Amino acid sequence: MKIALYQGPGCVNDLEAGFAHLRAQAASAKAQGADLLILPEMYLSGYNIGPQAALALAIPQSGLAPAQAAAADLNIALVFGYPELVAGQVANAAVLIGPDGRILLNYRKTHLFGDLDRDMFKQRGQDFPVAELGGLKLGLLICYDIEFPEPARTLALAGVDLLLVPTAQMEPYEQVARHVIPARAYENQVYLAYANHSGEENGLGYIGLSSICGPNGAVLAMAGTGEEMIFAEIDPAHHQAVRQADPFFTDRRPGLYGPIAG
Repeated sequence: MKIALYQGPGCVNDLEAGFAHLRAQAASAKAQGADLLILPEMYLSGYNIGPQAALALAIPQSGLAPAQAAAADLNIALVFGYPELVAGQVANAAVLIGPDGRILLNYRKTHLFGDLDRDMFKQRGQDFPVAELGGLKLGLLICYDIEFPEPARTLALAGVDLLLVPTAQMEPYEQVARHVIPARAYENQVYLAYANHSGEENGLGYIGLSSICGPNGAVLAMAGTGEEMIFAEIDPAHHQAVRQADPFFTDRRPGLYGPIAG
């Protein structure tokens, strides 16, 4: 499977423009041979938009029809963030749409970052679902979620091969992009794609530095600080070889780890 990752500013406070921009990026990724395209956190609406705008722009899953049509028309899977309307409130959500246009997985951010997140998002996720695509198991996390070791480990224990993380990582957190992301891929022996915004949005400066990492922690592709699309191949044979060479999950001793679950 060839995956593409788009890093860029997106379209702020304009869902129609966001869907059009998504289709254009999907067409570009497909033209370059990609089977799946991942885009940033709250991609459709912008991230730093405040609670009133987030609620005004929030949509239920049925509102994702334009993205589903783009996936089906172009025969490419899509992952992106959006403001989901849930019982009259907003969740910071990310969706996986298959190349046939079906929604395969919808994930709601479980760990909210500071007042910025808590003011906008009154609904949050309670689990870590897994979906299958192209013979691989995929899981989603969003931004701050990946900075905790437990969510990624939970998904790894569920058999995930590829972990997709839309993010809105801002200054001064370069250490997350440069060090935490490769470490999460290595310690969980998963492929990991981390898709960030670039530029500035309502005074928030994004660091870019999106990446795709291999299950041995190798950085297969990394963006700079501007708008960019990067690519990498997911290789099941390499994945299996990494797991055989370093059998972390066989050598674990879960009985010793109880205290960290509290």
